[in-house]
Amino acid sequence: MAVTFWKKKPAEQPTKPKGFWREWGDAILFAVVAATLIRWATFEAYTIPTPSMEHSLLVGDYLFVSKLHYGPRTPQTPLQVPLTHQTLWGTGIKSYSDLIQLPSFRLPGFSEIKRGDVVVFNVPFEDQHPADLRTNYIKRCVAVAGDVLEIKNQQVFINGQIQQTPAESQTSYRLDIPQPDDELKMAFREHGVVSYNDAEGIPTPNPMFPTPTYLVDMTATTAAFFKQQSYVRSLERETAEPGKVEIDIFPNNPDYPHSAPAQVVNWNRDNYGPLPVPKKGQTVQLTAQNIPIYEKIILRYEHNDNISLGVGQILQDGKPLTSYTFKQNYYFMMGDNRHNSLDSRYWGFVPEDHVVGKAVLIWMSVDPNGGVGGKIRWNRIFNTIN
Repeated sequence: MAVTFWKKKPAEQPTKPKGFWREWGDAILFAVVAATLIRWATFEAYTIPTPSMEHSLLVGDYLFVSKLHYGPRTPQTPLQVPLTHQTLWGTGIKSYSDLIQLPSFRLPGFSEIKRGDVVVFNVPFEDQHPADLRTNYIKRCVAVAGDVLEIKNQQVFINGQIQQTPAESQTSYRLDIPQPDDELKMAFREHGVVSYNDAEGIPTPNPMFPTPTYLVDMTATTAAFFKQQSYVRSLERETAEPGKVEIDIFPNNPDYPHSAPAQVVNWNRDNYGPLPVPKKGQTVQLTAQNIPIYEKIILRYEHNDNISLGVGQILQDGKPLTSYTFKQNYYFMMGDNRHNSLDSRYWGFVPEDHVVGKAVLIWMSVDPNGGVGGKIRWNRIFNTIN
């Protein structure tokens, strides 16, 4: 009987090499998956499109926003083309389907949102997109959950304590000049007094005034410089008087952009509050006076069932709610350009589940009004954000 003690293993067939298109397809797929995970969980790049944060952040600044600080959010809208936000690149076509909407959860981060943080968030008043795909805004957090906010003559107070104004914060001034000249234009450029609606960014006189008068935004330091110049006739800070009503201020306009106030408080952009900022687990008694403050939270932000707004009351299952316990934290955000910022003074609180991340670094800055060779603001590259 023949016995086989060993048998030679047949030679393996060589693996067929991937084709050109397969190689590129695998590489592109890997890159998209990796970029999507990095963008979702760690850092994402943003740009500053408006002057609402000047001079802390400038139009044309490119930022890295950290998702790690506050913790990344799980996607609410999973049916979305990777690396898009609201539309496909260069088109008005939606890049997502809202057929599936998932609950939002936040993974652990290594810090909480603090007063003074520069925060990117999905603006809460939009209703044409799901919450995690609403337009990204960037503002400074001036009050956190549980705080009581008040603004007196443009100065922010939290829980009765005066808060430091950001060093580069701007307000509006009325600048009266006997005759505009090149010296004035040079001063505007050197001190960063910009009008993005005018040629080369140089402000022009307002035609509503009989003498050459500029309505410009500037820091307190820049205002002090202009007050000392011989070519300045007068320089006055624009301010709203205490007690003067601004009807478009929250909660006079409780459901921005357009809503009829149930009652009017005598607040304005420079004299505001006191306003309590809701905190998770806090219970408030609902009255006709405070319902305009809380109606959006109860009706929309916290996904309550069978909720409706009545006359001077909020109804659940047709019965008036007399109290309410908040399900998440809220924040009050303001732009550093205090007279040129659409912020919480106009549309109210930012829910915690709308917070995207913390702005941490300027990695590039491009001056939209810079000439040839002057587009890049070299002194801003790799600056941290405070």
